[in-house]
Amino acid sequence: MAMEYIAKGWNALKEVDRVINYCEPRDKRLIPHLKTAKDNFEMALEVDNSNTHARYWLSRLLKYHVPGQCKAIGAALLVEAADMGDADAQYELGRNLRIELQPDALYLLGAVYLTGDCVKKDIASALWCFHRASEKGHAVAAIACGSLLIRGYELPTSVTKFNLENRRLSRKLKKESGEPKCNPIQLAREQFENAAKLGNDLGFRWLKRLDDEEKRFLAT
Repeated sequence: MAMEYIAKGWNALKEVDRVINYCEPRDKRLIPHLKTAKDNFEMALEVDNSNTHARYWLSRLLKYHVPGQCKAIGAALLVEAADMGDADAQYELGRNLRIELQPDALYLLGAVYLTGDCVKKDIASALWCFHRASEKGHAVAAIACGSLLIRGYELPTSVTKFNLENRRLSRKLKKESGEPKCNPIQLAREQFENAAKLGNDLGFRWLKRLDDEEKRFLAT
């Protein structure tokens, strides 16, 4: 049944591709076909939530002008399809990763993973997105990252995979001194400090809260 829906959606997209070169990308005549494709791919997921093809083709709708579409959800669906072994999704993801996501897109993608909106809820992926967006100067993402860290969630090891120098240093420290992982409170503080430097008022409030907690702890 799921494949029947996918076939109907694919046929609708095929019709769009047939005429799109002869009209404007936002031509209203394309919308019924795009809506048919979207509805059928979503129905395929409802019938079989493990179907990678439905996830992949829903993510592919991002290249078209579909009213009400959310690029963050589309990106998350592409990542999920690739993780589940879909070869087309893996190729598309690898091709798209050559272009870094912008901070706003990373933050939105993190929010999608955090809430589980249309994709499987994944705190580790949300943290990765928030951390990367924070590194790129997104203050709200820094607050979100710090808030999750202070609640006990751990940064995924892939967070540092793009920083080869830090990774080598980390391995050296672990080998020579056997030091434990960084204190999550300290990691959270770094995120709040980053947000404060970017002028976010919540960053200052969180830092004050951490300082008050430390003073209260030392006083006992």
